Amino acid sequence: MSDTVERIKTLIIGSGPAGYTAAIYAARADLKPVMYTGMEPGGQLTTTTEVDNFPGYPEGIDGPTMMIQLQQQAERFGTEVRIGMVTSVSFSKEYGGIHKVVVDNNKHIEAETVIISTGATAKYLGLPSEQRLRGGGVSACAVCDGFFFKGQDVAIVGGGDTAAEEATYLANICNKVTMLVRKGEMRASKAMQHRVNSVSNLEVRYHTEVDEVLGDTVVEGLRMKNNQTGETEEIAITGLFIAIGHKPNTDIFKGQLTMDDAGYIITEGKSTKTNIPGVFASGDVQDKEYRQAITAAGTGCMAALDAERYLAAVASKETVEA
Repeated sequence: MSDTVERIKTLIIGSGPAGYTAAIYAARADLKPVMYTGMEPGGQLTTTTEVDNFPGYPEGIDGPTMMIQLQQQAERFGTEVRIGMVTSVSFSKEYGGIHKVVVDNNKHIEAETVIISTGATAKYLGLPSEQRLRGGGVSACAVCDGFFFKGQDVAIVGGGDTAAEEATYLANICNKVTMLVRKGEMRASKAMQHRVNSVSNLEVRYHTEVDEVLGDTVVEGLRMKNNQTGETEEIAITGLFIAIGHKPNTDIFKGQLTMDDAGYIITEGKSTKTNIPGVFASGDVQDKEYRQAITAAGTGCMAALDAERYLAAVASKETVEA
């Protein structure tokens, strides 16, 4: 274990659109940000082949390229981007206190402010064929990728409010949507169920699960299995959307930061402030409603501004007391 302790002004944990935007704003404010990328540098967008809905890219851009460009922009202003995983934290509850962080179980850091941008991980079914075709027609975000399947036949897996909402969204732009619900009824609210049942090109299959995603390099079809009878059936589709939930990457912060029942960090009002002074949260780690790259980037900007104002207030208080 390292005996040296590094002291920094602003630590950014996570490297998606929220983290890099926070880094750009923090660096320009001379907060000298240091970012640790985590296990998935660039976040979820690195698994997205096409990004068509982020402003400023009229021809669209692939996710990995976009994240490289965000990193380059953050580094141009002085952000130090490091490959590493924050493995434990000890946040100070005192205003102006120093937050202690351990990286890769051996490097110790003391930070005056911390911006958490660790995101949320989409839940998948775990089938080898599903994982192989991620980016080839398998997606966990209908709002992000549904446009690419305009006029085509697709399927969606899930029975909650998110699945119902995304199914009706897809039905507006796709030829036909087949919705696979594992149980005999949806978990979605009655209002959402009524909406699903009122759409003519949306078919709901109850007691139905994915047996296999068909296709070599892109999705060509789906083999479904009735979990009551064991019968299988194949349908031709070009897109499969998984809507069975997300898990926020907040395990190491439990017991220190206030979270909701699902583990999303709760922030104060319209700010990115957590219950700990000097610790801010941005992106999908605190947003379970929108989960878009552009909204994550917006809260990253907010977090940097909140951190800058916090440090200025701390410095002003220390000056007055001196």
